[in-house]
Amino acid sequence: MRYRVLGKTGIEVSTHCLGTMMFGGVGNPDHGDAARIIHTALDAGINFVDTADMYSAGESEEIVGKALKGRRDDVVLATKVHFPLGEGRNRSGNGRRWILKAVEDSLRRLDTDWIDLYQVHRPDHTTDIEETLSVLGDLVTAGKIRAFGCSTFPAEDLVEAHHVAERRGLMRMRTEQPPYSILARGVERSVLPTAQRLGMGVLTWSPLASGFLSGAVRKGRPVDLTTGRAARTPHRFDPALPGNAAKFAAVEELVTLAGEIGCTLPELAVAFPLVHPAVTSVIIGPRTMDQLASLLKGADLLLDDTALDRIDAIVAPGTDLYRTDGVWQPPSLTDTGARRRPPADRPAAL
Repeated sequence: MRYRVLGKTGIEVSTHCLGTMMFGGVGNPDHGDAARIIHTALDAGINFVDTADMYSAGESEEIVGKALKGRRDDVVLATKVHFPLGEGRNRSGNGRRWILKAVEDSLRRLDTDWIDLYQVHRPDHTTDIEETLSVLGDLVTAGKIRAFGCSTFPAEDLVEAHHVAERRGLMRMRTEQPPYSILARGVERSVLPTAQRLGMGVLTWSPLASGFLSGAVRKGRPVDLTTGRAARTPHRFDPALPGNAAKFAAVEELVTLAGEIGCTLPELAVAFPLVHPAVTSVIIGPRTMDQLASLLKGADLLLDDTALDRIDAIVAPGTDLYRTDGVWQPPSLTDTGARRRPPADRPAAL
């Protein structure tokens, strides 16, 4: 296992980070089995574990907390805040009121006195970024978190957060967690270069492209759309949909490339994000022990320029073959009022 320093935090982390989204009711409900997966990852040299309060409505954090008993000091523990938990208003977002409650709930579920990296799970354009930075800085001062960052922020939001911190004398976002895979290279255009210029650590998610690079989804083979990820997001896997044709074609070429290199497709997929100079660690999110073992086999795989040139020819740099985040989109895309003038300012309809 290799290790890198996470941005300017001084915290050394493994280049593979264990993601725990699949632990709990959404994926693997067996707490004992999930704990064994965590222990196996730690024994293999992984010292970085990432979770979130919304994963299985807090169950993932509880599993991680139980699994880390006796090993907490050796682990860099990351979790997140933003998405709604529970019924009612004011139980989500990036404002002071919710973050102060959410961090205490995460500390309780994780059964720990501190969180190494506390991440804002998505942008919240209803809350001034100054308020978010202010409360996160207060949590660092209070010793409840060691550093903070963000996840799936566009480049312009990273820049705004950086400049607000400078102007107001606030602590800075130290990390960004974007989606990044061979099939989803859009962050290469601006997010990764911006994070690099700002000195941010980067931990990337979904290297297997939501399972498309697992090796189980292949052109000409039937796809079971009733179970797992395919059941939750069938539009991403249905071979009958024209928008998926490019993904199926790319997978076939990547399988050929992996065979020539002497590795599996998942190993190739996990090795790819680590080549980018902005990336510190890649999150792997196994649901089973077999999945973890298959991913760990490629922990030391290094891709040479010949392999990377082949990948560039299959999926061009900066190209997304699918929309990477099915949960959140910026208001500039989802709110029609953000891109349409008021009717009084528009000419009459044709």
